[in-house]
Amino acid sequence: MDLGITIHLTDRCIDIRELAVEAELRGFSSLFIPEHTHIPSSQKTPIPSVSGIAPEDYPRLPDPLISLTAAAVVTSKIRLGTGVLLVAQHNPINIAKSTSTLDVISGGRFEMGVGYGWNREEMFHHGVEFSTRRERVRETILAVKQLWTEDEAEFHGEFIDFDPSWAWPKPVKEKGPRIMLGGASGPTIFQHVAEFGNGWMPIGGSGIKASLSDLQKVCESNERDFSEISIVPFGTVPDQGKLEYFEELGVDEVILRVPAGPRDQVLETLDSYVSFLK
Repeated sequence: MDLGITIHLTDRCIDIRELAVEAELRGFSSLFIPEHTHIPSSQKTPIPSVSGIAPEDYPRLPDPLISLTAAAVVTSKIRLGTGVLLVAQHNPINIAKSTSTLDVISGGRFEMGVGYGWNREEMFHHGVEFSTRRERVRETILAVKQLWTEDEAEFHGEFIDFDPSWAWPKPVKEKGPRIMLGGASGPTIFQHVAEFGNGWMPIGGSGIKASLSDLQKVCESNERDFSEISIVPFGTVPDQGKLEYFEELGVDEVILRVPAGPRDQVLETLDSYVSFLK
């Protein structure tokens, strides 16, 4: 079973380039970083309490796609992903262009973790109504996939609409980068995984076993081969029993949480995780 890492990267953390190099040298399979474009200072939407993430770090996240491009230039094997990209807050034409460019620069190593988002005011500043975010995510990704894969792409939906268009570069793989939906189990996220995703990233990894049968049923009702869907527990703090449990469930990659911090602290954590690599 592969082990990747995720870090709530900020401008006060280890440099993403050094982190990527050090993670690759130690044998980690992937590196994921999150996105928030900004955090409205009103803080009307409470910042969630997550172990290892300080509330004041949320406004300090660098652009994930630019950061991952920098990481791609100094590495050759490690896969590089967003965990997660808040695509409802972006124009799909721009997202398709930036992600395909990153994928080409990385030699096809980019993976797109996608989330619906939780901060109402952040979305509102982007012109997004909170109640529409899930459908916006769906249309955005469907439009992005058209731009990734078609020489002449077009999309006509409720929120996204553009006429036949040309856009290059295309991603390295014919079908584009792997797309994984991040979040808790539920009918909407499972429907979206079955419709346009390649995997599900349950945050923390709890409740997977109880949810697998539901996801399989949704896949079957959409005539989607469940065996093609990757289950990737995300942001897990490792212990041997937990990792063995995931492996018994058929999980082939787990993304381990590395606390945000300066170079020495982060590298010390990476070293402590190496013992879990097989």
